[in-house]
Amino acid sequence: MQALANLGQCKLVTGSIDEAIALQEQVIRLSPRDPFNGNRYFTIGSAHLLQSRTDEAIVCLEKGRNLSPRVAVTDAHLAAAYALKGETERAATALAEARRLSPEDSYSSIARLKANPWFSNSAPKVRDLFETTYFAGLRKAGMPEE
Repeated sequence: MQALANLGQCKLVTGSIDEAIALQEQVIRLSPRDPFNGNRYFTIGSAHLLQSRTDEAIVCLEKGRNLSPRVAVTDAHLAAAYALKGETERAATALAEARRLSPEDSYSSIARLKANPWFSNSAPKVRDLFETTYFAGLRKAGMPEE
């Protein structure tokens, strides 16, 4: 299962977003009780967010958060999705939770997030999608640039 999930992550960062979703869904179908399915739903939700499918993103990210409640990145993506949908209070709450869960202060600024190798090593197409969705949502949620 982990190999398929990892392949899905690779597909996401290289821009094959629909393939990433299909692989993560396959992992969930094959192993519905896997303790890492929260991560699978996070990846699916992130893929939907990158494609501006905000409602689908929120559903998957909330499932991911429910299965893995102590994962800061899921709350950060939820903050972006909520903000893009205009749900500013929920966005602010999710961003505060991401910050609380991240002791290394990863969610203090957009610049800090962009320095993360996961983002900087993504394909240019994917970085552009992050800019127009994830980072745009985090800005609306109140995250500063620096």
